[in-house]
Amino acid sequence: MSEATPHSGPLRHFLQFRDFTKDEINYVIARARLIKDKFKRYEPHRTLHDLNLAMVFEKASTRTRVSFEAGMYQLGGSVIHLTTGDSQLGRSEPIEDTARVISRMVDLVMIRTFEQTRIERFAAHSRVPVINGLTNEYHPCQILADIFTFIEHQGSIEGKTVAWIGDANNMAYTWLQAAEMLGFKLNVSTPPGYGLEPARIGQPDASILEQFDNPIDACRGAHLVTTDVWTSMGYEDENEERRRAFADWCVDAEMMAVADPHAIFMHCLPAHRGEEVSAEVIDGPQSVVWDEAENRLHVQKALMEFLLLGQLKA
Repeated sequence: MSEATPHSGPLRHFLQFRDFTKDEINYVIARARLIKDKFKRYEPHRTLHDLNLAMVFEKASTRTRVSFEAGMYQLGGSVIHLTTGDSQLGRSEPIEDTARVISRMVDLVMIRTFEQTRIERFAAHSRVPVINGLTNEYHPCQILADIFTFIEHQGSIEGKTVAWIGDANNMAYTWLQAAEMLGFKLNVSTPPGYGLEPARIGQPDASILEQFDNPIDACRGAHLVTTDVWTSMGYEDENEERRRAFADWCVDAEMMAVADPHAIFMHCLPAHRGEEVSAEVIDGPQSVVWDEAENRLHVQKALMEFLLLGQLKA
């Protein structure tokens, strides 16, 4: 097979969900469908032959590493895995310098790190596309996978209702960006003191965002109920305090019972049964968490392909 040639269009990054237009998001999701269909038929799809992905992990990972690494190999490329322990990032090299060097040697970079400003600084000094594998503020690859999974099970997400139960973390903020772009409603219920920050969200229309004190009310009529761990990475010292504050925000059978009769449940994993979700729900018939986890592989393959090659017709 001949070498893949990155397209000559403007340099694009995927640092938060709104970095793409609605049409581009829809293209990536449609492309993920094609790529997944080929994967299930054991049909090779090596559009990124001889291209290289650098993965930089400043936060630990299971699904992000496996999905990006396996995905790039399946596309015919290769992968370099870096952590702060085996790179100069762990010795306080400026991230701008790391970006200048790495982007001269590879075709694409995925970073999983802490503050959003850190990945933005990297991208500003990179010669190649940069993907946000997770930051404290946003998790756009996960929401891409979640929306793809919703479409597989429920059809178009436009006009539907998603209930977010728990911490207003990077997932919640990314769900809000997706709702504003794709035209669905986001119901959010968080414990007092853990809600969305008004300065960050502006004034979304009530047709896009509604906030509830009672998580049961947020789930009422929802087509998707979703949650995350109560304590995200970097907040471990708050664990016991959060356990007490979030005790009534466990997604259980009662919450799912008031949702739409065909509602599904998602969780980006890892999950703590008996905390943010009951075992009855995550292991029950409405749960699609394993499809959701697998779909990280397919949407990220489509994402990498789009950033490197642009929109393809075949």
